[in-house]
Amino acid sequence: MNVLEVNGLNKTFAAGGMFRAIGKAKWAVNDVSFQLKTGETLAIVGESGSGKSTTARLAMRLLASDSGNVLWGDDDVSSLSGKALRQRRSHIQMVFQDPFASLNPRMKIWQTVAEGLRVHQPSLSQQQRRQKVADTLLLCGLDASGMDRYPHQFSGGQRQRIGIARALIVEPKVLVLDEPVSALDVSVQAQILNLLKDIQRVKGLAYLFISHDLSVVRHISDRVAVMFAGRIVEQGTAAELFAQAQHPYTRALLAARPIAHPKERHSIAVDANETTEATADSGCAYQPRCPFATEACASFDGKLRRQSGGHDCACLHPLPIND
Repeated sequence: MNVLEVNGLNKTFAAGGMFRAIGKAKWAVNDVSFQLKTGETLAIVGESGSGKSTTARLAMRLLASDSGNVLWGDDDVSSLSGKALRQRRSHIQMVFQDPFASLNPRMKIWQTVAEGLRVHQPSLSQQQRRQKVADTLLLCGLDASGMDRYPHQFSGGQRQRIGIARALIVEPKVLVLDEPVSALDVSVQAQILNLLKDIQRVKGLAYLFISHDLSVVRHISDRVAVMFAGRIVEQGTAAELFAQAQHPYTRALLAARPIAHPKERHSIAVDANETTEATADSGCAYQPRCPFATEACASFDGKLRRQSGGHDCACLHPLPIND
């Protein structure tokens, strides 16, 4: 069963700023579609500015899309607002990137975690709310004895566990995890990732995991969608993408990650021209960087197509599958 589905999402933002003239609108998200099933983790990866975080906010309805629709389970929430949208917010919750900035320093931990209960389960007494907070903190690996302390009295990893507990307290079906471990030490990252996998196994949650760290993505995801310039350019299972990537941009991302053994790097390397950060305004946006671009790429529609490797790739010249 799909617990989250987005179809044809589009979002533009006006170019320019205070000290320069406003130019034409720029695509932040361009015709993005995907589905997320119960108990599944879909990772969205890409460089900074690729549109992955904007896509997550559109899926959560924190931003309104220019076009396209968003379904939370069977409910199309694309046009909902105000009270009607707020009543459905318990279906999908977010864990933010920075555990230091995402918690109110003036609120005790139990108050922060219980805030969702105040909105979605107002009939609960304070004692019932505190008990539910204690149970949720325990699930997240924290001792409930600290629930009357303030955020500054916890470490970064503990704060992120508190952030996860805050998201879980309303019993969502989907968690959106926006770079949830990038601000943490490597050893703490592993603890949080293992915690997320344990919670997913117990609760049957679906995760939309936003990240630029491919090592983390490989560890936690079932499927991967690669974004470039607002579009999904390749998607498939994690095993397929890491072993059989066919889009030149995906190969370039994989080649740029730290590799334990030189032979593995050689097997995925692509001689991509990364001397420019330019993107094309028409056709395939990756043309200025791609060593395989031809004249036909200037009129490419950018649509995903099923490749011989069994996954989807938006490229006129998909690279051969590695042996």
